[in-house]
Amino acid sequence: MSRGILLVLLGVACATEHDASFGPQTTFATPFATQEAPASGDRALAALPQRLTLDAPKVELGGRLFRDVRVSGDSHLACIDCHAFDRGGANGQAHSNFPGRKPTAVNIPSLFNSAFNFRFGWAGNLEDIGQQLDAAMESRAAMGGTWDDASVRLASDARVRREFEHLYPDGLTPINLREVLAIYSLSLITPNSRFDRSLRGELALTADEQHGYGLFRDYGCVSCHQGINVGGNMLQRFGVMRDYFEGRTDLTAADQGLFSKTGREEDRYVFRVPSLRNVALTAPYFHDGSKEKLEDAVTAMASFQLGRDLDANEAGQIAAFLRTLNGELQGKPL
Repeated sequence: MSRGILLVLLGVACATEHDASFGPQTTFATPFATQEAPASGDRALAALPQRLTLDAPKVELGGRLFRDVRVSGDSHLACIDCHAFDRGGANGQAHSNFPGRKPTAVNIPSLFNSAFNFRFGWAGNLEDIGQQLDAAMESRAAMGGTWDDASVRLASDARVRREFEHLYPDGLTPINLREVLAIYSLSLITPNSRFDRSLRGELALTADEQHGYGLFRDYGCVSCHQGINVGGNMLQRFGVMRDYFEGRTDLTAADQGLFSKTGREEDRYVFRVPSLRNVALTAPYFHDGSKEKLEDAVTAMASFQLGRDLDANEAGQIAAFLRTLNGELQGKPL
């Protein structure tokens, strides 16, 4: 099956304060994927929209199949096992290791707010959410199957068949199964974080949180973690100012970043900048899951990316700000 399968997201819209609307989408790309930081005042970030307008019946069906183990090759693992809602859309393991599967090469990134990412995968080599789902489906560390086989298994369920027949002229097919899971994945946005609400003037952050945001902005964290998703919209070398991988003798292909996909020297150690939304829930951190505590991750990033040595108070204040990025999923606080 071609990776260029088109997703029909007719009338995709983001409901914001201004209820902005966007035209038909012919790929999985989304309107906010490359949004730049807002230019008003000193605000380097933007609030998430309250909701996305997607095809509700497809979202509902995709949500049920997201929890259905029959989608996996051995009918033992569901999508939600790797992207747990109480873990910020990740799963709390440095390298996922489920029974009957080999460990993943990287720390599983959050699936939340994928609608605002411009690329996918730690290496940033996947162009849209569909390719991300393909990679998970094909991986022996994850779903370990194929869309064709999953469609055959699900077709034995009369209710699932009827629902696909109601939504699609051609019913349950590998393409349509992939699409409903993609649409559901795009629906998993987490608005109304305390920081978002502060941007809307609904509440004030604490002094430590405000100071942490000031450090985050003034020290340059926001040069990469910016815009509506506090990241997710650019690629960057891991180790701009100091060599993160210096002295390592156990480097894997995953540590090479985009280089492992392109073979171009300029792509060595280049990764997709992750979103920091709900980051307090997604430990351990980095592609290799090497940092367990948020403050330690903040300290490491300041050192390797900015060349700054933070003291414990500064790291704590930045972490306090980052904790204000925990949002709500389907109306419930994370």
